Amino acid sequence: MTLEGEQVIVDAADPVALSRWWAEALGRVTVADAPDEYEIRPVPDRMPGLLFVPVPERKTVKNRLHLDFRPDDQEAEVERLLALGARRADVGQGDQTWVTPADPEDNEFCVLGARRG
Repeated sequence: MTLEGEQVIVDAADPVALSRWWAEALGRVTVADAPDEYEIRPVPDRMPGLLFVPVPERKTVKNRLHLDFRPDDQEAEVERLLALGARRADVGQGDQTWVTPADPEDNEFCVLGARRG
């Protein structure tokens, strides 16, 4: 059996705005922009994509699945994401080597520190 990841689905109150935020944050391109699904990918033919779909309810609790990113410079990247509209999130992580921001619709994600040798 072979499975290939196609997309990560992101429920959103405003899929267009949220997908545009993530496209800017990650340097991704838009490959689908229908009102009911808005997809971004690293490049048009490379997967997985992030597919944003509308839902009527807003997020109310901590995400059970989240994305982790490892930048070259954690501090600079966190500051860049905050300037784009992310906010710092407290999900009970305590003092860690990673930083937990949340996107404009409060979806938490992690910005990791330097990879250990």
